[in-house]
Order: sequence, then C-alpha cells, then structure tokens
Amino acid sequence: MPDSLALVHSRELLRFLACGSVDDGKSTLIGRLLFETGSVPDDQLARLARESRLHGTTGNDLNYALLLDGLEAEQQQGITIDVAWRYFRTPKRAFIVADTPGHAQYTRNMATGATYCSLAIILVDASRGLLEQTRRHAMICALLGIREVVLAVNKMDLVGYDEAAFIQISTAWYALAGSLGFSSATAIPLSARSGENLVRPSGVMPWYDGPCLLGLLEAIEISDDASLLPFRFPVQWVIRSDEGFRGFAGTVGSGRVKVSDSLAVASSGRVACVARIVTMDGDLPQAEAGQAVTLVLNEAVDIARGDLLVEPSLRPAMADEFAAQLIWLDEEPMLPGRGYALRIGHLWTSASITSVHYAREVMTGGIRPVQRLEMNEVGLCHFAAARRVPVDPYQANQATGAFILVDQLTRRTVGAGLMERSLNQARNIHPEASPVDRRARAALVGQKPLAVWFTGLSGSGKSTIAKQVEQALHAAGRHTYCLDGDNLRHGLCRDLAFTPEDRMENIRRAGEVARLMLDAGLIVLCAFISPYRAERKLVRDLFQPDEFCEVFVDAPIGICMARDPKGLYAKARRGLIPDLTGMGSPYEAPEAPDLHLRTDRQPLEDSVAEVLAHLRAAGIDF
Repeated sequence: MPDSLALVHSRELLRFLACGSVDDGKSTLIGRLLFETGSVPDDQLARLARESRLHGTTGNDLNYALLLDGLEAEQQQGITIDVAWRYFRTPKRAFIVADTPGHAQYTRNMATGATYCSLAIILVDASRGLLEQTRRHAMICALLGIREVVLAVNKMDLVGYDEAAFIQISTAWYALAGSLGFSSATAIPLSARSGENLVRPSGVMPWYDGPCLLGLLEAIEISDDASLLPFRFPVQWVIRSDEGFRGFAGTVGSGRVKVSDSLAVASSGRVACVARIVTMDGDLPQAEAGQAVTLVLNEAVDIARGDLLVEPSLRPAMADEFAAQLIWLDEEPMLPGRGYALRIGHLWTSASITSVHYAREVMTGGIRPVQRLEMNEVGLCHFAAARRVPVDPYQANQATGAFILVDQLTRRTVGAGLMERSLNQARNIHPEASPVDRRARAALVGQKPLAVWFTGLSGSGKSTIAKQVEQALHAAGRHTYCLDGDNLRHGLCRDLAFTPEDRMENIRRAGEVARLMLDAGLIVLCAFISPYRAERKLVRDLFQPDEFCEVFVDAPIGICMARDPKGLYAKARRGLIPDLTGMGSPYEAPEAPDLHLRTDRQPLEDSVAEVLAHLRAAGIDF
C-alpha cells in the first residue's frame, strides 16, 4: 500500500466525511468499508471479534463500528465523540475518511472534520427519516463549501427494504439539497451492517438501479484544486539565523509560487521577489497549495507571524469590520459586544460581535431575526476587530476565508466563522506602502520606537509620571510625544461621549494614533484611564510584543479622591458625573502589566525612575 502522505497532493485522493444524526450508523458504514476493501489487518480483525463480544450490539456478528470508536467512553456508550480519521484505498482511488459525531453537543467536532473534506456522506436512519441534526449537518456542509454530497439512507433492513420508504426520504432530501446549493446530492438506499449496496449492488433491493456507495466514491469528480486560486501564504514562523538567513515558514494555502515571483504583504502592500523556496529536502523551483515551505525574499520586508503573503495584483480586502456566517459552538450563548480572541490563519487579534442579523432555521431553511446565537445555531454576524485582517470570502477561498473565535478567559473555541465581505466603507482601499518604513525612520533618529501605555484611575498619577518621563527622555536627546486622554477629547475624540462603547472607541483611536507615531520612529507615552481589559488588549494587539509596554499606575480610590487634581470626584459626589470610573463605572485592573507602580507607597521621582529603568531594559538608550 502506498504511503498515504505521498498521496496528499494526488488527484486520486478523496477526502470525505460521514455525518448525520446520532445512531444513524456512520461508524458501522466506515468500518464495513474498511473491511470490504481489505484495509483491516488480521490482528485488528481478531481484536475486533473479541471487542464485538465485549462491547458490541450485534450478537455474534462483527461490530464494524468498533474499528472507529476507539475511545473507551465511545465504546461504552456506543456513540462517536471525537473525529476518527481513517485511510483506505481501492485499485481506482485512495481515500481519507472522517467519522464525525452525531450528538448535538459535538457539532464542533463535525464542523472541524468537514473543513478538510471535499465530499460528505450524510447518513439517515430509514426508520426515522431526516432529523433536525441531519438537516443541521447538511447546512454546515453547505456553508463550509462542500458541494458533493451523498445521502446514505441506512438501515433499510429496519423498513423491510421498502422502496416507498426510500422514495419518501429521498424526495425530502432532494428538496433540502436544492435549497442548499449542492452540485450533486445522490441518495442511495443501503444497510451498512449487512453490506447491502455498500461495495456491490444489492440483491434485496432490485427496484434500485443506481450506483453502490463505493462505486460512486470511486467515480465522482471533485473540482477543488486550490492551486488554481490566487496565491495565499499565511506566515507561521519567521526564521532567522546567525548567518543572516531570514525566511518565512508556513504552508501554501492556495495558488502557486515560483522563484522570482513578486509577492505583497497583504497588510502593508510592501512588495518583494521570491529569492528561494526552502524545504528540508532542499530548495524547490516552485511550490503549490498544501506544501510546507520557507520563502526567502530578495530584500528586507517587515513581516511577522500571522502576516499573509499574496499576489500583488490579487490582494484580499483588509478590514477591521466585516460580515461573516458564524457557527456558535459553545454551551454559553453568544454575548454581542463582548471581546473574543479571533484567529485567522496564524494571526491572533481581539474582536467583538457588533450585531447579529439573523439565525438560520434548521428545519425550514429560512431565517429569523435574533439578538444572539445559541449553541449550534448559525447566523450572519457583523464583527469589529482590533486590527485589519484579510477578508477573503470563504466561498471563494476556503484556505484563508475561515476563522475561529476563542473565549479570552476560558480559552475555549466558541465559534467558527466564514468570511463573507468587508464592511469598511473604503473596502477597495489598501494601505499604501512607503519606501521609508518604521525601521528607516527609527534609524535616522537613532532610537527604538516604543509605545508606553499608562493606565489607572483619575488621580493615580498617570499623566504626571508620563510627562516627567518624557522630559527625561527629551533631555537625553530621544524623540518623543506624550498622548493625553484629555487632549484627544478636545480634538480627535470630541464627538465621543462616555458610554462604554464610546470609551472603547476613544481608546481605539488613541491606539491607532500611537501606532502611526511609532511608524514615525517616536517613543510614544500614552496616559489614558482605559478602564477595560478588553480595550487595552485591543490596543496591545496593534503592536508587536517588543513595541508595547503597559504601565499600571496604581493608587487606592481613596487616595485618588483625596488628590482629585481635576475636581472630577467632587463633581461625581454631587451627581454631576454619574459614570466616573472608580465610582459610577468600574475599573478593571491589569492582570499582568509590564510594570506596576504603587504611587501611594513611593514618591513621584521613584516612580519615574522605575519607568526609565524599565525602558532601558527594553532597549531604549539614553
């Protein structure tokens, strides 16, 4: 048997999944396929016979489902929990198949398996018909771009191999498949347990003259060559060596690339040519979708993990606001407005769901307006991200059009998203690269750019410390700028109020200004209350890790009220400022600041000295 890894790029390889509702016979079907194609070694057959007697539900017969239900919990419950991957081949084709769980609470596992497949076998129990979970799996397959689907009407023995029962189910199926836009959606009556219509035509259903399941899988044509799509290369690692080597490692998501091709960084627009395509087995003249390579460019370009290299003339839209179909996977309902971690390719950033426009009705195929999504619901949502991300519509490019949402506290994956479109008004405008970049500007003034973010209650001493740090740096010949919250409120942010939403927008704008000043090569000192952890993370995500420093200027509320340098607490006590942070509105203290100053315990000059010492340690020379 040829090595399955060698077939990954072969046109004869078909990846497919088996899905559907629980107890519809997915594991049995795949196990029987493995058995019938001679893909089960003798020792595994002997073990299967023993385990069938111990865990099986088929009497003295082999329980083929046990070839896949490997987890002890699955064997004891007789259900599939995880995704089981198996490889087998026939003289005509090689296959990689995913056995996915049917229970509603494991829908996330089914969706994960579907993202790697070109065809889906959706099973239905002939005695039960199309169930809600059957329809949900069909809808998810359609959303995930699977266009070739087979409906395996299983357990026909339970209805006496009745043609009328099959016609009733297949009629309902073709109506559903037509609404979901599948290219092909053949229905096949079969019995996985007894092998009827599985690998050869059945003698007990003479009224059916269509293909058996394996014959269809061997013959079906799949047109999903990702190498024909525009080039996309998500950068997984930046590799540097003492010899001056600088390469960008990752897997080609789509398209092809060859030495001397021009590539652009999607986020900045900077263009360079491919000098080498490096692999463990030596350099290649070209690479295509699915190959893991390291690209070396002919000039130094600012590229980091998470960046996307693309064809210069076919760049994706870059947007911090976008629309996407979202499959909600968590038991806890979605919370619009809450910050989540978003991963697209190898890029992590913060994002929130700004609105939910509708949820899809599983049983009817229609839509209904909702304000949030519950577990396993699918709907159209609008997102706001902390930084611009590539927006490739998923239906056009599955390699870069999908993302996940992760709860920032529990680290659970709570949602799977499929990009639809950019929502930015200037959706056809890309960032314009300058031949003079941040490194060149910083080199001109001989310093390392850095954003120092001072956060704390009003009266804690943020602005005072920031100003004195700026004075010390300026006296030492460093180029600086101090961004103060009050100053921005008089100009750039004068249109904003003090609602939680407006406060977050205020900090977002401040972060963008700080980022532009870093591009100018400056050391930027930012003094903002910035009360919410989520908004501070949004700002931090705008910068590389070594470009940002968070300083928590900490003083008890009583000390801050006693200082009250702007008279804000006195006004709050009189009811004139109902939402003052620390009184009418909460302050979420940093959990792991880069520097923690206790201004109630040390004099001002000591706090300033601590900041300056930290900056020296961070590479700021003065």
